Amino acid sequence: MGDDLDLPERNCARTPMQWSTEPNAGFTKSAEPVTPVISSGPYGYEHVNAAQQRRDPNSLLNWTERLIRMRKEVPEIGWGDFQLLETGFDSVFAIRYDWRNNSVVFVHNLEGTPREVSFDVGLPVEDAGLLVNLLSEDHSRSRDSRHHMVLEGYGYRWFRVGGLDYLLKRNTVQEQPKAHEGRRPGARGRNRIRP
Repeated sequence: MGDDLDLPERNCARTPMQWSTEPNAGFTKSAEPVTPVISSGPYGYEHVNAAQQRRDPNSLLNWTERLIRMRKEVPEIGWGDFQLLETGFDSVFAIRYDWRNNSVVFVHNLEGTPREVSFDVGLPVEDAGLLVNLLSEDHSRSRDSRHHMVLEGYGYRWFRVGGLDYLLKRNTVQEQPKAHEGRRPGARGRNRIRP
């Protein structure tokens, strides 16, 4: 969606959602909406709308959905510890998250210029020799834990360290007590472990 710069003040960025190619972008059945829809130009509802974006596998909508889905499949980001990785460029951000014997590495080029980067994952060689790209088939293999790659301008890579068998390696930090252990008879509430 775009902006309608003919509208006053902030209303230019508050145009109705463009759902489809139906009249008024499928937003309303009213003949005259309170705020007009964008009906002409490259961002008009005939060209840019949610229905069209859903059908286009390369659309911004589908890209955003894929990224959100992938983020939900990577609990290391929210639960794990992190370590910044040195890339040799201030404009290239690399970070490793570790949680429950699993690691992910994210590398982002924050500049419009392509960069050839090299970084050490900082884990034992048997684990860090393979970085499996979570968003494409562009995996990285190394004989040690040092990886080399070219990142296009504003490019990024999200990797899982060591392959996709991470669910098999995940372990719990502490074994959970059984429901009856650590509770006084007749007590209610959370389980407590006795000293």
